[in-house]
Amino acid sequence: MKLNLLVLRCKELEKSKQFYELLGFTFVKEKHGGGPSHYSSQDAGFVFELYPLAENETIGNTRVGFSVSRIPEGLSQVATATQNESNGKQIYIVRDPDGRKIELREQ
Repeated sequence: MKLNLLVLRCKELEKSKQFYELLGFTFVKEKHGGGPSHYSSQDAGFVFELYPLAENETIGNTRVGFSVSRIPEGLSQVATATQNESNGKQIYIVRDPDGRKIELREQ
């Protein structure tokens, strides 16, 4: 089994795009039929999409984790909720612009 799609609904789409770009994702703007404009990335071997949050939707208690070769320097601008070490690798829990916990684990 392998992850092939992750879609996050975002209150502030542009801020979320900028946050995930700090992690190394590259996005292209897409629009399918009558659906909303959104951003899509296939950098990590799966489709990762950021959609605008619809008026009647709420942000769920989603937690996402990414393995990164090194913790991006740009994350010094982001508040770290927790930081710990496991098997000699650093693990950071940060929050994206919508408040979701994002786990960053060094590869």
